[in-house]
Amino acid sequence: MRNSNGNGNGIGILLIALGALVLLGVLGPLLGMLFKLLIPIAMIALGYYGIQRGNTFFGWIVLAIGVLSLIGKLSWIIGPILGIVLIVYGVSRLKNGRRRY
Repeated sequence: MRNSNGNGNGIGILLIALGALVLLGVLGPLLGMLFKLLIPIAMIALGYYGIQRGNTFFGWIVLAIGVLSLIGKLSWIIGPILGIVLIVYGVSRLKNGRRRY
């Protein structure tokens, strides 16, 4: 049976190529990191959706767990960003002299 829209073969070939790359381990680390971040983001979205639908108790719990999990997954980048922000703020304070705000 032939596809009527004509693009079924292209998608099939693309899926086969992606599957082969995953099996060969080329995209494994990239997909692993993507799926590692996907679960907390989905939890945040579901928590927000639950809050909007009126189920605030469970919505806030799922949202909080998702946010904490995402912060834990991204802690490798949050630390250096915090350090850069502190350095920039300290330099700006030194440039302005000793005046108080």
